Amino acid sequence: MTQTLEPDPDNAGAGKQHMTRYFTCLETPLLIEGGIFMSTFVTKTVDEWGGITYMPTTAGYTALVIIMLAVFLAGVAIFGYHKKFSAKQMAFSALAVALGTVTFFIQVIHMPMGGAVTLLSMFFVTLVGYWYGLGAGLTAAFAYGLIQMMIDPYIISVPQLLTDYVFSFTALGLSGVFANSKKNGLTKGYLLGVAGRFFFAFLSGWIFFGMYASDYGFKSGVIYSLAYNAAYILTEMVITLIIINIPPVKKALTRVKRYATE
Repeated sequence: MTQTLEPDPDNAGAGKQHMTRYFTCLETPLLIEGGIFMSTFVTKTVDEWGGITYMPTTAGYTALVIIMLAVFLAGVAIFGYHKKFSAKQMAFSALAVALGTVTFFIQVIHMPMGGAVTLLSMFFVTLVGYWYGLGAGLTAAFAYGLIQMMIDPYIISVPQLLTDYVFSFTALGLSGVFANSKKNGLTKGYLLGVAGRFFFAFLSGWIFFGMYASDYGFKSGVIYSLAYNAAYILTEMVITLIIINIPPVKKALTRVKRYATE
């Protein structure tokens, strides 16, 4: 769960108290201020309430791209079915991740504090696991998480970064568990991948943003996080399941897998 914090003109004092309490009690500083790594790869910003976030510098973005490409290529080399198919696997995996990235920007419903119902972006990422298995799926989904970190960053601490960007998006690769399933493998894999992403998004919302529950009428951070993340992740999931199980679409996706793996 990612979140953009905005001023609340009707409750400014309470908002400031929330920010102070949050960053005092829960923040794990990303790096020691003034360190070489800090100044080279990330920069600290302080908002009007005193809240601290971290944004990648140009060198930071470059490093993320290099890491993403290295992990992606290593995953293809390690988890490819056969060496002669590695080039095709890399091309199809890159295409799926690219489609997931493009469709992320086509947002049907945008949530007020981060997150959106997109044009099936999670589905395209889960395709890699469905095509090539668990290892390749996790590798591609990890790369997708790094892309998300570059295009939509909101970083307050290392634990939050790992939960929101690394674990949450990498979990989409769990679709590979059902790569060899003879019946409804795509549907089962998609459901597992989305369940994994929802779990980590829920943890992030509960642990790092649960103190805002009362501002939105919730008495529990757990219920707040469940409701908020379900509103966009599960909504997109239902829409996707309906579309991919339309008989002509399902048949077409089966043919695409056959071509991607033959």
